Amino acid sequence: MLKNKNIILGITGSIAAYKAAMLIRLLVTNGANVKVIVTPLAKEFITPVTLATLSKNTVLCDFFHHDDGTWNSHVELGLWADLMLIAPATANTIAKMANGICDNLLLTSYLSVRCPVMIAPAMDFDMFKHPATQKNIETLKSFGNIIIEPTEGELASGLHGKGRMKEPADILKDVVSFFDSKKKLINKTILVTAGPTYEKIDPVRFIGNHSSGKMGYNIAECLAENGAKVELISGPVSMNINHENIHLTKVTSAEEMYNVSISHFQNCDIAIMSAAVADFTPKTQVDSKIKNKTENLVLELIPTKDIALELGKMKKKNQLLIGFALETDNELENAKKKITSKNLDFIVLNSLKDTGAGFKHDTNKITIIDKNNNIEKFELKTKREVASDIVNKIIKLIT
Repeated sequence: MLKNKNIILGITGSIAAYKAAMLIRLLVTNGANVKVIVTPLAKEFITPVTLATLSKNTVLCDFFHHDDGTWNSHVELGLWADLMLIAPATANTIAKMANGICDNLLLTSYLSVRCPVMIAPAMDFDMFKHPATQKNIETLKSFGNIIIEPTEGELASGLHGKGRMKEPADILKDVVSFFDSKKKLINKTILVTAGPTYEKIDPVRFIGNHSSGKMGYNIAECLAENGAKVELISGPVSMNINHENIHLTKVTSAEEMYNVSISHFQNCDIAIMSAAVADFTPKTQVDSKIKNKTENLVLELIPTKDIALELGKMKKKNQLLIGFALETDNELENAKKKITSKNLDFIVLNSLKDTGAGFKHDTNKITIIDKNNNIEKFELKTKREVASDIVNKIIKLIT
């Protein structure tokens, strides 16, 4: 539910800090990457060793590492995070946040983050209802911060009232709901092709290419995380994928990929042709291993069916079709021709001339060209980041 989401969990000096252990466990179990920042007083309630073990990350508290003088960059943390969650948040910390006071790493990080912030107050009933606290909470709401309302119950003081930090399982639901509300592709069905195709010569030999499937699989995962239902059609790759929104169909040949793609496309809103489909296949495929090595072997190759071309003919006005082009010469000109000939909405171009781009790399460098001849060039990035750029382009088009 929270796969690949980066969450800063801030813990302040409240008895409710013990609940943070379970909260971390729930966040991590659901796929989140969690980095914990504690205030100095929070360490009196729960040990950093416990928090580090559960989060699988070093717990941060001080501005500097005392052993070597290096500093914990609150700026880098702010850029890394998709969400900052402060749970529990004491009246003291809430007051400082509302007034821009940053006398510890947690508060400095709060003022630096660019992501949304969720705050789960925890304090005694009288402290929570005090006009100063209520004013501070309203100030934080005016900043766009999300307040996770405390619940009523028995408090550490022995009193009964509103002030208990919400239970970790319920906070998890709030976090999941928050990310779900940000998903832009809910109710969209998207077809993605990925990987190479293998064109059989005999039972042990084939014509293929070096595609690893990494680009297509990352695109499929990024789409699913944005709420889309994904039909992933994959050639032979070693990668695995596991997401409830992704339905994987494995194929081997270009003919198989063509048939499955055609059958699914009419029920899809968008199709992304990221597979490296073979352009040619042997005219004759034999069922026994070819053994004679005394004579030259001549293979007659015939063109495979062009999947993107056929989908472009089938495409309705409310459908999007995205193609890929891996070029070595006249890259832009060749890519632009494909947009027209295959009725694409945009094409993702990458060149084998770019170091770190293309087959088998964990990185890629792309240019996106749309049917209106708008050109966007991107720097070399991880394929996960490239997938996000492509998905963001799709979201812009449909919204």
